Amino acid sequence: MNPFGDFYSGRTVIVTGHTGFKGSWLAIWLRELGARVVGYSLEPPTEPSSFAASGLAEKIIDIRADVRDVAGLTRAFEEHRPEVVFHLAAQAIVRQALDDPRETFETNFMGTVNVLEAARSCGSVEAVVCITTDKVYENREWEWGYRETDRLGGHEPYGASKAAAEIAIGVYQNQRFQARMSGDASGVLPVSSVRAGNVVGGGDWARDRLIPDIVRAIAAGRDVVVRNPSATRPWQHVLESLSGYLWLGALMVRHGTRYASAYNFGPGPDAQGVAVAEVVRRMLELWPGTSSRMVVDADVSGVESRALRLDCSRADAELGWNPLWGLDETLAKTVEWYRAYYQEPGADTYALSCKQIREYVEAAWGSGIRWAAAGV
Repeated sequence: MNPFGDFYSGRTVIVTGHTGFKGSWLAIWLRELGARVVGYSLEPPTEPSSFAASGLAEKIIDIRADVRDVAGLTRAFEEHRPEVVFHLAAQAIVRQALDDPRETFETNFMGTVNVLEAARSCGSVEAVVCITTDKVYENREWEWGYRETDRLGGHEPYGASKAAAEIAIGVYQNQRFQARMSGDASGVLPVSSVRAGNVVGGGDWARDRLIPDIVRAIAAGRDVVVRNPSATRPWQHVLESLSGYLWLGALMVRHGTRYASAYNFGPGPDAQGVAVAEVVRRMLELWPGTSSRMVVDADVSGVESRALRLDCSRADAELGWNPLWGLDETLAKTVEWYRAYYQEPGADTYALSCKQIREYVEAAWGSGIRWAAAGV
């Protein structure tokens, strides 16, 4: 097996937000692919965290800094000379955004602009992948999936700040803008944005997220309290979206602006519109010995959407990317990770994460998925 055509071996890659749940999984996978990983982020957002549990601080170049500091970003880029940039740093909690909208907009909008400016001014960078969210779409509670060409919007600060970031990304994708800023019409930096739904997996302890709430309740022997049991979401394992990001980054370097666009990365049909209550039920079944039950404490604020789906046909048609794990496999791997962590608190989970990455790559290879079975 030669995932991503051995593209990342020996390359320097910057991951902003590497101390977060998704960023730490990406840093682990990149390290296992042979990349020199440079992380740029604030302190881990939770205690415990997947970053700390996997001992990543000793395994990669770990820079603690804020993406709102453009001077600090520029110094990091100039010092480490990355070839590929994955921008994940964000304020990603919807309710925290309601409490402090200014911080959310500064981090998610201007933080993205700062990363793009640092990348544009650093001659070594060959591709930038900006990770946003499915919440960038103006949600009309449709039963069908949103496409990359659908209208962007946001009815609360988090979604709006990410939609604003998408608009900024679109400016930096413009070749005429880049040529004007650099004075060089021949060198265009490929920039893409990627949008995923509710990403789950071991090591997420963020507040106001369903899987971490379930895990905390089970670990403490409490009932699981849910706000919107009938709300549906596109549930997917973290490795699903990351495989798309990694594949897109490799294709952008090899083929330039051909893939400098927006892409949705979502789950297959069986996990595309599953209700919160069903996810809770399956998690409780997968965790033997738990006495926890589901309790409903209805949310009447109207902040959270009740239905949201993605259409991922563009990623299939243009990138040859497809989701792999269904909901049962996704939740089984998630429970496996958390149970191992709570059975031996303080143990290094890096090896377990690597095991699940290997299992995912093997399954992708067996299914003939393009990133696992072909070069770039």
